[in-house]
Amino acid sequence: MTDEIWVVDDDRSIRFVLAAALRDVGHRVREFGEARTLLATLATMRPRLTVTDVRMPGLSGLELLDELHRLDQGPVIVMSAFTDVATTAAAYRAGAVDYLAKPFDLDQAVAAVARALHDASQQEPVVNAAPLVAPHVLLGESQAMREVFRLIGRVAASDLNVLITGETGTGKELVARALHEESRRHEHPFVALNTAAIPGELLESELFGHEAGAFTGASRRVLGRFEQAEAGTLFLDEIGDMPLLLQTRLLRVLAGGEFYRVGGRELLRGRARIVAATHQDLDALVLAGRFRADLRHRLDVIRIALPSLRQRRSDIPLLASHFLAAASHELGLPGKQFSPEALHCISLQDFPGNVRELENLCRRLAVVSPGQWIMPADLERQEARPQADDWTVGLREWAERALSAAESDIRGRAMAAMDKALLQVALQAHDGHRQRAAAALGVGRNTLTRKLGASRTRRRPDPG
Repeated sequence: MTDEIWVVDDDRSIRFVLAAALRDVGHRVREFGEARTLLATLATMRPRLTVTDVRMPGLSGLELLDELHRLDQGPVIVMSAFTDVATTAAAYRAGAVDYLAKPFDLDQAVAAVARALHDASQQEPVVNAAPLVAPHVLLGESQAMREVFRLIGRVAASDLNVLITGETGTGKELVARALHEESRRHEHPFVALNTAAIPGELLESELFGHEAGAFTGASRRVLGRFEQAEAGTLFLDEIGDMPLLLQTRLLRVLAGGEFYRVGGRELLRGRARIVAATHQDLDALVLAGRFRADLRHRLDVIRIALPSLRQRRSDIPLLASHFLAAASHELGLPGKQFSPEALHCISLQDFPGNVRELENLCRRLAVVSPGQWIMPADLERQEARPQADDWTVGLREWAERALSAAESDIRGRAMAAMDKALLQVALQAHDGHRQRAAAALGVGRNTLTRKLGASRTRRRPDPG
């Protein structure tokens, strides 16, 4: 093997510019105008890495890639001005380690070569084996998670109701499943119901079932979640969103262990253990009259509070490595690993979506990162992706706090604040000119004036 990088492209200018950029950073480069000359040269030497165009006279870049891959002649980077889905997918299927879309930034191309050479230099390739644990399992070595594990171990054997609290994405359902799997009920069903995802008028039927003819469209008897769970565990997620009327019915079941199907007369026994979860402050909801205090006492016999991911940063490298391996295995992709530098960068992030957001990041990286090793630059590309909803993170956090505090007119206040901010920024951008500011926002001038008020100070008289 030589220490050369081979560049093959029928466009001499592309070859020259790319080769010059690679030489500038210390690489030795050999240039080829077509693929067959390169293949002939393999009789006497082999490259460290090949960069090839796709569309060339004679043998195409994809055909060359197939041949190089068959002969095990080092990593190959494909470049093309024709970045259609079929060509890109075909290149990766044939074994390309990266794909550069022309016209490409030279720094990007040099970085891709460096990454491919780094991956090729690793003595032990990452094996795409099944993860040692299931993809969805509670993991953590931090003190906060050790306390959670201790509580699960002590509580699981009992039949006491449990309330799990924590921010969205912290893994509340995983805790509920762990409580079930470690309990005497583990041979019976675990049934989950997200009370916030079901319209209030249907929630009663979902919980308790209904008889045929109980309402329009009820053509047959349907068992509710209480009956489905039977002697197992019923997990009620987002319990804070349950309507008051349903709270009353649920309280009766918890107090007496009995219920009727909707439209039914047969008294049924509810033997399922109840595990509830919420990201809201139930105490605040009780004070606001939106949650029954007696129901809260029935549910909140034992509370397990899950920490946010930013409160257990030391667990992030463990979780990230696990999620990346699980995603690669699940999706049938080549195994990848985080470099120590990338793990350090990830550990500094806040992840407002918590473990769920981290898992989604790892799934994206498993698919889109070109190298065997994930580097800080790969994370930067993910952060630079267009994120139309980035600004809503703060909005969601504010809304969660307002809901937890049982504040009123949340939507109206949010809309008023958004309108005010948009209009003020637009006026500043257009030097106080209301007509241009209104046009930029897509509203009428009268609308802008009405929302801001005629007494708003302008930087100069409005000539419009």
